[in-house]
Amino acid sequence: MELKINGAPIAAFPSKFTVTTLDLDDGDTTLRTADGALNRDRIAVKRQIDMEWGVLTWPQISALLKSIMNVYFSMYYPDPQIGTYTTKTFYAGNRPAPFAVDDGNQVLWSGLKVTLTEQ
Repeated sequence: MELKINGAPIAAFPSKFTVTTLDLDDGDTTLRTADGALNRDRIAVKRQIDMEWGVLTWPQISALLKSIMNVYFSMYYPDPQIGTYTTKTFYAGNRPAPFAVDDGNQVLWSGLKVTLTEQ
């Protein structure tokens, strides 16, 4: 599998990679009727990508976080619905980065999680 952010290979390959297809509905015109039927007004279909990493060195985690620090960035990834690789524009949500250990020579980080949502 190949992953690129802004055209460059990702700094470290994730241990978990999940693509979710999201339906976005209009909050004002999507309603349930009295009998429970849904009158749906879908306005867009977007992708969300969840990634998680195991142990990362400080340079690796820094490179990953810097690659997604802009408000928007491009991501090249395999899309299960399209059936091929594609490039879409995403933004990053919260990016928790738990500290793992400082072994005296280097700081290691473990469990970085990132959620990317299509613009």
